[in-house]
Amino acid sequence: MNPKINLAIPNRALAIGAHPDDIDFQCGATLAKWAAAGCEVSYLICTDGQKGTWDPNEDLGALVSTRQDEQRRAAKAIGATGEVVFLGHTDGELENTRSVRFQIVEWIRRLKPNVVLGHDPWKRYRLHPDHRAAGFLCVDSIVGARDPHFFPEQNLAHHRPDALLLFEADEADHFEEVTGFGEHKVNALMQHVSQFITTMDIQPNDDGTQAEAFRHRILSQLAATGSLAGLSQAEAYKIIEPL
Repeated sequence: MNPKINLAIPNRALAIGAHPDDIDFQCGATLAKWAAAGCEVSYLICTDGQKGTWDPNEDLGALVSTRQDEQRRAAKAIGATGEVVFLGHTDGELENTRSVRFQIVEWIRRLKPNVVLGHDPWKRYRLHPDHRAAGFLCVDSIVGARDPHFFPEQNLAHHRPDALLLFEADEADHFEEVTGFGEHKVNALMQHVSQFITTMDIQPNDDGTQAEAFRHRILSQLAATGSLAGLSQAEAYKIIEPL
């Protein structure tokens, strides 16, 4: 396989994730690179993230609000200048329905991204149902947004992106070199304080050691991915183009 390396910097990019923090984990360095080059980066989060805690006594309403605030700060750390959209569907119960596709199609048509990024819905042995659903919603909504006879009641011009990058790719064939933007990704992820225990192994009493170990893990992952394509640091995708 001869993988593709680096798209031309898009004017506008839309990343579609199942939960707050998914986008930053999977393509944060790519988005930071593009944003630094003038790309208008937008986020669309499908669920409310209310199950992102191991505390059975958690105030879930407060957690939803907290996770939205964290995602906005993370997008700012990335350098994103576009929209940060929360669809607010119940965490763990996301489904690929017409009503959710309607919402995503509307945002694609409004934002007119040149590139869309989303979960690979065909990834084998995927455990979390929201990631599968968000991936199929992304793919199906691109088809809906590009063709004029889907959802004509929106009264919006149809829009066809140039490329789709699927992160968490089952068979990656495209790499974005992100050398110099790993720290942007780390800084964005560190805004998701509510997820320190559940996803980052950073405890409340951390003296900085665990946070540094997490930073090292993220940068090491970028380096390992980059080595697959002869790059110093990279994020990997399945690319679908033209759309």
